[in-house]
Amino acid sequence: MTDTNTTRRLPGDLTPRQQVARAIRVDHAGEYGAKRIYQGQLAVLRGTKWEPLVRHMQAQEQAHLDTFSRLIAERRVRPTALLPLWHVAGFALGAATALLGYRGAMACTVAVEEAIDEHYQAQEAALGEDEAALKDHIGKFRAEELEHRDIGLEHGAEQAPAYRLLSAAIKAGCKVAIKVSERV
Repeated sequence: MTDTNTTRRLPGDLTPRQQVARAIRVDHAGEYGAKRIYQGQLAVLRGTKWEPLVRHMQAQEQAHLDTFSRLIAERRVRPTALLPLWHVAGFALGAATALLGYRGAMACTVAVEEAIDEHYQAQEAALGEDEAALKDHIGKFRAEELEHRDIGLEHGAEQAPAYRLLSAAIKAGCKVAIKVSERV
């Protein structure tokens, strides 16, 4: 007798190990990109009253990146081949939005963190009990990403030039980067 409640893998379905490797790969890439966005913002906002706020968020992103860098090594996960692209694109996005003023930088932060919140929320739901430690990291990091979003909102993100358009474009870019970085 077969158990009708058992989920069977279909051809092309990822194994649990492959799913976890994808999660670690894309999260590493995302945290690397976030670090670069804040570096771009700091290149423009250095010496302003906004620098300590951006440095605070950057330090948290660095801690996230350090965790996923460690997991890449421990789990022998291949990082995305797109890190050189995210190196340039992240910095450029951070600098370009900061050139719009601190509100532009905050709008970028809000858009990125909202996209990451959705992504981390889906990962938390998909991970099994056997991945409790990874799930805990993602939950903690998600809370810090939401803190960054709230900081952005508290500091005028919605008053940035063309906020809705800027936010929509950044979120769309993040979602594309997530999908591509999982696979490449």
